[in-house]
Amino acid sequence: MRKILLSFCAVILLSVSAFGATMGERNALASAKQYLSVMGFSYSGLMNQLEAFDGYSHDDAKYAVENCGANWNAQAARSAKNYLSVMPFSRKGLIEQLVKFDGYTREQAEYGVKKNGY
Repeated sequence: MRKILLSFCAVILLSVSAFGATMGERNALASAKQYLSVMGFSYSGLMNQLEAFDGYSHDDAKYAVENCGANWNAQAARSAKNYLSVMPFSRKGLIEQLVKFDGYTREQAEYGVKKNGY
């Protein structure tokens, strides 16, 4: 019963949170979720995509990235898998690609390459 009540409270809080979002925040969140459904993004990579390429304000992009529900480790694994499907990489080279060019933390990049056999 307690678990059900806690789950119900979490749903109410999430609903109230989404209801209070501005149109820009809601649209940025929808864009973020759409991008994540297609390919892997790091936190900073998704922020950059939303701000620099889609034209969302910093605040709207930040709201979206922080509320999109992404697991950044899983995103790093997805990005690593995509890179390996196109060309071979050494373990070190793939980690550096994910960190320097995609914006993952070193820990996320290491997780991602480990999930892909390194």
